[in-house]
Amino acid sequence: MSLINPLTSTQSATGQSPQANAISPQTAATATQSAAAAATVTEQQSTTGNPFLDGLRLPEENAVPDANNQELTQEDFFALLSQQLSMQDPFKPVENDQMIQQMASFSTVDGITKLNEEIVNLNALTSSSQALQASGLVGQKVLIPSDTGHISAEDPSMKGIISTPESIESITVRIEDDKGQLVDTFTVDGSEGGNIDVSWDGLDKNGQPVAEGNYSFKASGKVDGKSEELPVSTYAHVSSVSLGNAATGAILNLRGVGGIKIGDVLAVSET
Repeated sequence: MSLINPLTSTQSATGQSPQANAISPQTAATATQSAAAAATVTEQQSTTGNPFLDGLRLPEENAVPDANNQELTQEDFFALLSQQLSMQDPFKPVENDQMIQQMASFSTVDGITKLNEEIVNLNALTSSSQALQASGLVGQKVLIPSDTGHISAEDPSMKGIISTPESIESITVRIEDDKGQLVDTFTVDGSEGGNIDVSWDGLDKNGQPVAEGNYSFKASGKVDGKSEELPVSTYAHVSSVSLGNAATGAILNLRGVGGIKIGDVLAVSET
């Protein structure tokens, strides 16, 4: 019979335990390389490198759900209706008139939505047609509700209309520049009343041509014995037409004056 030293057995077991549980650096590096290789193989399997074949693959499921547009479609309505019918109390079913009322309400809402879409399309078509018609005004002069006109080498004179509430024997017309300074003054006969034609040759009080720019008609006359300012409209040259939108319609671009809605034009002149 042999004797075993308990101390020796304990030391041996204790000494061998770290060696059994320890992982060497070489083993850890090998495991890391194996995991990386497995990931590379998985990635290569997910894509073939051929765009056509990759396009035939089923798309991966998106973890983030799509945002709900909060719109009730016809399919949603019938789904809710089916749920309502399946979940109703068999002893107290939904009345036929209630069911018909729900279906009629949805049909009304759906019809209004389609009608709004048709109105939008009709407005776009009307705007395009209006712009096409307005293109025929390019190169002509239109009467606008403004007392400001433009003097240039192409248009060295200004024309307008003075509106009078009654017959006025003599109307004083003042020409002012864009700074409000008096350039010229003259009188016109307003005995006929109504709309009085007025024109200016583009010369200052000394008979010299004025510089190119914007000038204004200012008219005044005696009404009931008192001097009053009279409204004046001027003619402007149409240089181009802008399409605009359904709210504004076609826009006439006037030389030196700016843009104006075609609905604000008072009259069209041949010259």
